[in-house]
This record gives sequence, C-alpha cells and structure tokens, in this order.
Amino acid sequence: MIVEWIARMRARREQRIVQRRAISDALWFETLASLPFLARWSQADLAELRRLSSLFLDEKEFSGAGGLEVTDAIALRVAVQACLPVLRIGLQPYRSFVGIVVHPDEVVAPREVMDDDGVVHHYDEVLTGEAMGGGPLMLSWTDVRDAGESADWAYNVVIHEFAHVLDMADGEEADGVPPLPSADQRRQWVAVLDAEYETFCRWVDEGRDTVLDPYGASEVGEFFAVAVEAFFVASGDMRAEHPQLYTLFADYFQQDPAAREQ
Repeated sequence: MIVEWIARMRARREQRIVQRRAISDALWFETLASLPFLARWSQADLAELRRLSSLFLDEKEFSGAGGLEVTDAIALRVAVQACLPVLRIGLQPYRSFVGIVVHPDEVVAPREVMDDDGVVHHYDEVLTGEAMGGGPLMLSWTDVRDAGESADWAYNVVIHEFAHVLDMADGEEADGVPPLPSADQRRQWVAVLDAEYETFCRWVDEGRDTVLDPYGASEVGEFFAVAVEAFFVASGDMRAEHPQLYTLFADYFQQDPAAREQ
C-alpha cells in the first residue's frame, strides 16, 4: 500500500509539473522537425519524450556562456536529446547534477597531465561538450543545433555527454559501465564491452572505416559514449557493425531503435 501511495503521489506531482512546464505545440513540432532521426519513434514514444522533457526542464538550470542567451528553443533541443536515452529508464540517473552551460561553439580548455617521470605537460583541448561528476554539464550550441545533420555520421554531442552521466551514475569515473541490477549483469556487460572495445581499437589502428567515431578508441568510457550516440542516431549501421553490443544496449535502454528502420 505504501509503495502504491508513493507512486500515486509521484504521478500527481509530475502531472502538475508537466502542466506548469507545458511545451507549446509550435515549439514541440519545430524541435521534432530539426531532429529527423526522431521520426522513427512512435507517437506514443514521442508523447512520453515530450512529458519527460517537461520534467527535465523543470529540474535543470540552463545558463549561457560567451554572450549566448539560452532560449526556450535551445533548452528544449537539449532536453529532447538528453531524454531520448532514458525514455524507458526515467530521469533518476540525471539527478546528480543541475547545471547545464551552453556555449555558442566549441571551447578551448587548458589541460595538464603528469607523465611517468613526474613531468607536467600543458596543452589545450578543444571541447564540444563535457560531463563531470556532480556537474555542471557543458555543451556547444553549434553541435546541439546541427544534431539532425550530424546524425548522418553517428554524431550527437548531447547523447554523448548524457551517456557519460549515465556511466557515472554509480559514483565511479566514466568507465563504460552504468549502474546495473546485479553482479552477474555487470560481469556480462564488462565482458561484452571489453571485447567490443578491443576489436574497435584494432580496427582503428588498421585504419578501417567505422560507424563509431574513432575517438572512441581513446578509452573505454569514450567508446561507451560514442557507441550510445550511434545506437540512437545510426541504429541500423551500429547493429550491423556491433551486433553483440547493440543487443546489450537494447536490453539496458529497453529500446530497439534499429527495428524502427525496417
């Protein structure tokens, strides 16, 4: 009874939020038109995506950098793409942070790294997005805006960075392993992911053209993120190239986007 009462109270609260943060039809359909890969999802799925987006927008705080004003259209474009991976999971894994900073374009960030001899090396890294434990999350508006077009090469910066958020939801660094219900499922996940990662790194070393961004070969956490991008925006190609990984993701996300391409 207590569980049912809590569920009813949560549903009522969420209904009030959705009503308060209602997304206008004009803005909703404009956003869908800008992201043509979403046309593969059913009307029922899109209705749930719209509901989750309202809840997401209620929970997150957007700020613009470099003179960018975060409009309702910008915030919704981020929300829709962020909520797609958690369409069946819910927003709980995203509740570890609140802030989202949107820059007009890519950002050059100073970095430093210490080598094995203790020498510190300084360099600049060009970023289109960055997710850190506890937030905030950073995104380039140019890359968010162009997501409909960049889906053709399996690139989506919002999905990539929110894949990192899912990955880090267990309190660990991004290692390609999101929270899983059991130790057995974790072992299975690691076995499949590590095998796929090793194969992918070999392909990249051989100069093979791959559906996934070669950047994924830099470390297993990045491999997970670029694979999640492809799972949602280049599903059929990703399934053909990485069938075992695709099946693993389909079970975790409780979605089968490639089936919608048939």
